[in-house]
Amino acid sequence: MNSIFEVAHADKILNRIDKLTTNSQPLWGKMNVSQMLAHCSYFQDVAMGYSTPSRSWSGIFFGRFAKPLFYNDKPLSRNMPTIPDILITSQKDFETEKENLKAKLITFQKKGPTPCTERPHPFFGKLTPEQWGKGIYKHLDHHLQQFGV
Repeated sequence: MNSIFEVAHADKILNRIDKLTTNSQPLWGKMNVSQMLAHCSYFQDVAMGYSTPSRSWSGIFFGRFAKPLFYNDKPLSRNMPTIPDILITSQKDFETEKENLKAKLITFQKKGPTPCTERPHPFFGKLTPEQWGKGIYKHLDHHLQQFGV
């Protein structure tokens, strides 16, 4: 499984982000490209502990059973529910969101696994830094596929 902590994998993600344009259209889902970039950026904040959404009741009950979905080799399903706190519905500036996400990814990758939050994921619960690294890559890959890059 790919991990965002591996330089080659992070570089591939950054190159794919650079292929996005303001005209990129989703193949599924409701977010536009700017909203997707903001969503992914906020998700980085969750992984680093800068944003701490509360755990959902469904996450508390079912998250531990579903946790391997976050970091296994299977692609995420289309139109999966998202964490309400990072569901972006407002309009965002494409260039700002693109550069913001890239900067966060570079920082996250360079710092490595140590600064990953010890707070539980809002749905999946407690994750190891290795699981965060794989899950972040998988989440980004999912959304970049959503926009055809």
